[in-house]
Amino acid sequence: MGQFWEKVLGEIELQLPRPNFATWLKNSRLLDKKEGLAIIGLPNNFTKAWVEEKYNKLILSILRSLDETIKKVEFVIDSPQLTKLVEHKLLKEPVTMAEVQLSFNEFKIDPETNLNPQYTIKSYAVGSSNQMAYAAITAVINSIGTKYNPIFIYGGVGVGKTHLIQAAGNEIKDSHRGKVKVKYVSSERFTSDVIWAIRNKRMDTIKSKYRDVDVLIIDDIQFIGGKEKTEEEFFHTFNALYEQNKQIIISSDRSPRFIPILEERLRSRFEGGMTVDITYPDFELKVAVLKNKLEERAVNLNDEVINLIASRVQKSFRELEGILNKVLFYKEVKNIEIDSKLLDQIIDNILKKPLKTINPNQIIKTVADFFEVSPQDLIGRSRKQGVVEPRQIVIYLLRDLLGLSYPNIADKLGKRDHTTAIYAYEKIGKEIQEDQALNQKVLMIKDLIERG
Repeated sequence: MGQFWEKVLGEIELQLPRPNFATWLKNSRLLDKKEGLAIIGLPNNFTKAWVEEKYNKLILSILRSLDETIKKVEFVIDSPQLTKLVEHKLLKEPVTMAEVQLSFNEFKIDPETNLNPQYTIKSYAVGSSNQMAYAAITAVINSIGTKYNPIFIYGGVGVGKTHLIQAAGNEIKDSHRGKVKVKYVSSERFTSDVIWAIRNKRMDTIKSKYRDVDVLIIDDIQFIGGKEKTEEEFFHTFNALYEQNKQIIISSDRSPRFIPILEERLRSRFEGGMTVDITYPDFELKVAVLKNKLEERAVNLNDEVINLIASRVQKSFRELEGILNKVLFYKEVKNIEIDSKLLDQIIDNILKKPLKTINPNQIIKTVADFFEVSPQDLIGRSRKQGVVEPRQIVIYLLRDLLGLSYPNIADKLGKRDHTTAIYAYEKIGKEIQEDQALNQKVLMIKDLIERG
């Protein structure tokens, strides 16, 4: 099986950016292969959840291309790496033991609720970018099913949506001493359960699993868009819970009206409750999050290092924590003092995006969709209200992401004079430094472009 899995990994590595492969799949193992089922071992719950959500289809496709008898893939926890880590840590100074404890905590997912106990309201840092969402969730915790129902929280990748909604579930469960039944599930897992139930003629299982709860928390709802049977079942589940004043908490990477091919009746249900967004964090919030993480691990970093990390990371708390983990690795395990040169190197390596084919038309269409205007308006001579800013953002992104020359940009946008492109690029570049709302728009558009 070892040689077979090496072939599979070789194929996967060709199709994924190197950092993604190294992070999520390099330490995987094929544990068993029988009766059409391939069982793959992954080192911890977090990796398992991520691989199931992001790479399930890719892995199954590659497995089937090499062995046609394989019909299904299953991921399980298999962690020889954690054992080695613990053995290694026990030989080191006690200061690094917090890292081992965090690794063990990943195994403590509550099997009844699917909640991760590490996500708590107390550990959730609040700033201007998430204050409204935090206030709304707090109101829900205090008035289950009656204050805001459903509550729909949306925002870009890595801004803390999962932390907040799981923290709400943990707080509700703990404050009611387990008497309120809470269930957390990703939309991908909900879809998998629906497919299993259909294939096995067991739809009653879905009904009892998801309707016999007091609080249903569903993460990344955007992934059910276009999946007819899943949408149908969720619609009925939603109605059954709503009619009994059961609390529904939903997260998404975008507003309900921007989820493609989502049934109108579901979109209407989502928008009928409380809809609140989490924007990208400001400098102060990033600093607060870093200090919280350091406190959890009982280690220190000087303010200069913390401030530099916070200033360089523009969007994601995941990037923020990734950089912090690497910094602490150098500091604790390698016993290397962190200076500005090493810190710049660490940050550049982590923030460096894998090369991806992005073309001008993709940028133009993404901006047009975001502002709900037509691509023709952006590349034409229209001076309609609401078109000028999107057009200037297109110019800025064509220069910033693709490095196109000003004459080339001007030619693509209605054969304008290149000085118009220079003016727009410099104007947006200056304003995103001063206008937080505009900066948020540009970051969100970049996010959508990068995700295709």
